[in-house]
Amino acid sequence: VQLQASGGGLVQPGASLRLSCLASGFTFSQYAMSWFRQAPGKEREWVAVVSASGGSQYYHHHVKGRFTISRDNRKNTIDLQMDNLEPEDTAVYYCGKGRGDIKSLQISGPRSYDHWGQGTKVTVSS
Repeated sequence: VQLQASGGGLVQPGASLRLSCLASGFTFSQYAMSWFRQAPGKEREWVAVVSASGGSQYYHHHVKGRFTISRDNRKNTIDLQMDNLEPEDTAVYYCGKGRGDIKSLQISGPRSYDHWGQGTKVTVSS
């Protein structure tokens, strides 16, 4: 299993970024996928999850209404569209492969995920 995250960068408050995660080595369409983030000195925090089919999405309340998670099961990718970014969104963002589909997971718990990408850094600063 490999997960390769990309798309991070340095942006100003209010700007947008789109993160992508390319998956390989497993039957992508059978597993929920999430984005987590980890800010300096803090624990890894769940951000958003998308179901195996792509039909269901859930968000942490800190990002709901600003971030959108999506997936393309033909391309084995998940994306995180981040709009109206705030300095508090500064973190390294990780994509994670769920141990199953959403109904079998405690979606916000890192132990529900068995593989992680290498992380992509997002810095929001003026």
